[in-house]
Amino acid sequence: MPPPTPRSDEQPDAPRLSQLQARIESLVERLRPWSWLWPPVAFGAGLGSFFLVERQQWLGALLALGMLAAWLLLLSESLIGRLLARRGYPTLPHAATLFIAQMIHQETLFFSLPFLLATTVWSSGQALFTLLLIGLAVFSIIDPLYYRVADRYRWLYLAFHAQCVFLVVLVTLPIMLQLTTGQSLKLALGAMLLFSLPSLLHLTAQQRGRRWLMMAALLPMLAGLAWTGRIWVPPANLWLGSAALSPAFDVEARSPQGELRLTPEALAGSGLYAYTAIRAPRGLREEVFHVWRQDGEEVDRIALAIEGGREEGYRAWSHKQNFPDDSVGRWRIDVMTDSGQRIGVVRFRVADGDDATLADGRELLTGIKGLRRLVPGGRGNE
Repeated sequence: MPPPTPRSDEQPDAPRLSQLQARIESLVERLRPWSWLWPPVAFGAGLGSFFLVERQQWLGALLALGMLAAWLLLLSESLIGRLLARRGYPTLPHAATLFIAQMIHQETLFFSLPFLLATTVWSSGQALFTLLLIGLAVFSIIDPLYYRVADRYRWLYLAFHAQCVFLVVLVTLPIMLQLTTGQSLKLALGAMLLFSLPSLLHLTAQQRGRRWLMMAALLPMLAGLAWTGRIWVPPANLWLGSAALSPAFDVEARSPQGELRLTPEALAGSGLYAYTAIRAPRGLREEVFHVWRQDGEEVDRIALAIEGGREEGYRAWSHKQNFPDDSVGRWRIDVMTDSGQRIGVVRFRVADGDDATLADGRELLTGIKGLRRLVPGGRGNE
């Protein structure tokens, strides 16, 4: 598409802007044949940021800042383009701006992927969220599908854009600002709702007189669904490195001790210690909970304060003594954030005889073991 013919009342800087935009268009055309390299580069940057948070936090934060800056550029491009058009300046062609948007969407999705893969509790609803993220990442690299949705289904494309904004805020703020997981989640949900407005406007464009009434009904509904679904969102910067069950605990060494077959009689006599090593970015402090459940029913909730930065994970434990009279059954300890996101799960069985779990104090590595072995200090005992 040729650039618009300059008007006589254009500002003197119009030729310079035209030259700059011509250079951008030329750069875009040169990058197109190599665009397939961008997703693996973004994934590598996310992987590096994820690991560098442990030892070189400033470098991990720098990578996150670069991604956030790209997003600010994308979000301001539309507004700047309109202002330039109103003043008679030339603007970038739609194909060029869409290509840039696609690159930033790919950067967001593939940068976030390592964080979500490592922190997802795959036996919970979080698996659906992470699989959705993988699906969106695949969508972003299939050019015919991506451009078809962007051109023909604008409301759906803008909803996809809002989801990418959610991921940017969720992943980067704990690294850069040491915000708690709950604070980052609330800001991410707020940003997603804000950037969902254009999608809702396109979706209700044909309703005319009822448009604002539908908007007033859809927005609170969307907010409620987003808040309810928060429990399916992995805590992108917190994960359970290892866990153990034991009848005793060395507080000074912060180490589980002893061995016990978890029968009702044994638990009534000594209780049970649950030990968890929770990994978090350096400087992050927040409250988490050990939620004890018997056959799915919550029976106890114990608050724990953690602090990030330790390579082996922050060692936190809870001691439950008041087991119910009928303690036989399947138990699990959900390690939760204050916003209701699950960090990890420890499971055990209380029964008579050999069917009961043996709590021997061994630290068991949790989650995606192969990926977490790459993290310094994350091996544990299997």
